[in-house]
Amino acid sequence: MNKMYYYDFGTFLKRQFPFKVQKISINAGFTCPNRTGEKGWGGCTYCNNQTFSPEYCHTEKSVTEQVKEGISFFGKKYPEMKYLAYFQAYTNTYDSIDLLIEKYEEALHICGVVGIIIGTRPDCVSDELLSYLSDLAKETFVLIEYGVESTNDSTLKFINRGHTYEDSEKAIIRTAKAGIMTGAHMILGLPHESRDMIISHAVQLSRLPLTTLKLHQLQLIRHTRMAHQYEEHPEWFHLYNVDEYIDVVIDFMEYLRSGIVLERFVSQSPKDLLIAPQWGLKNYEFTARLLKKMKERDTWQGRYTKGIL
Repeated sequence: MNKMYYYDFGTFLKRQFPFKVQKISINAGFTCPNRTGEKGWGGCTYCNNQTFSPEYCHTEKSVTEQVKEGISFFGKKYPEMKYLAYFQAYTNTYDSIDLLIEKYEEALHICGVVGIIIGTRPDCVSDELLSYLSDLAKETFVLIEYGVESTNDSTLKFINRGHTYEDSEKAIIRTAKAGIMTGAHMILGLPHESRDMIISHAVQLSRLPLTTLKLHQLQLIRHTRMAHQYEEHPEWFHLYNVDEYIDVVIDFMEYLRSGIVLERFVSQSPKDLLIAPQWGLKNYEFTARLLKKMKERDTWQGRYTKGIL
């Protein structure tokens, strides 16, 4: 039997479904409270949503059009594939309850869609919406993914998140108590965060009822405030090379509860938008290098959690 070095997303999905599933990203036309002025202006300092919009994922297209184009794209290789509608761009719980339900149910009524994933902020999920999603989760796959980004409030303020880590804790606990699978997203290598601080993120997240976790390296993207900050104050940043980042991710995983599913470790922004770091690795290539290093270190996810959780 192969040793399980970390709890990967593929294994998780196999335990959820008896068939292959693929996520299809959707831009449903939502915005964010730190763009509208409710929490702030200009969005997060690192954010340019062009970095995660596939060709089929444009706001002038309906949810149905985007999902069907995604199915057409992926279905050529795997005709029996089923799909998870992934509401990804911006804050996908930030609108009226009626409109939100309309968008979610539009996706769920498309043939081949077997669940939804909703990307959002920890300060944008109402009790009314959680009640609806709680009932929905009894019938189909529902995962709410919160942008946590850091457990350090000074970092969250610096990157203009407009919420605290306490907001994240409360939202994750409320969601899990409602019987909904709960995910988090973290950026490793944010300005002023040391390796010890990154490890402390793992310890704190391990205490929460998380189902899944996404990690990715800090990337400097063109046309963002963070890119301007880097030009003005490069000393604020440590942009990891790939081997450094692999070591940081492994250090993080060693302090992360083994029951949390690690969905990904890196993000790939379009070359024309990415300033740095430019590693030239695809996700599967990075994962292969990560596993090789874990084997060399003879280590695994959750190695050091005993006694601290």
